[in-house]
Amino acid sequence: VQLQASGGGLVQAGGSLRLSCAASGKAYGMGWFRQAPGKDREFVAACSWSGISTYYADSVKGRFTISRDNEKNTVYLQMNSLRPDDTAVYYCAKAKVYGMDLTQGPTYAYWGQGTQVTVSS
Repeated sequence: VQLQASGGGLVQAGGSLRLSCAASGKAYGMGWFRQAPGKDREFVAACSWSGISTYYADSVKGRFTISRDNEKNTVYLQMNSLRPDDTAVYYCAKAKVYGMDLTQGPTYAYWGQGTQVTVSS
């Protein structure tokens, strides 16, 4: 299984970015996590294998939207109204089985290489 994340960059506060993550293999739940300098990795958003069930961290609810296209084996994270505290390396991840808590890091067996998102004030 390989995951390739893309779409990060530098944006001003209030702006938008869309991250993409192409994943090979069978469709399981997928998630996005982020890690800012000096901080622990934190959950951002996740969706079930069908894309019907979605989960968000409180800090991004109403601003970020996760979606997936299983025909393209790709999951997306649309990020709107970005704030400086959204600055982090964003990682996509793929779960290893069905039915586990997609908000928790140990659920995921496969991780992408990370893409930097920087939001300037």
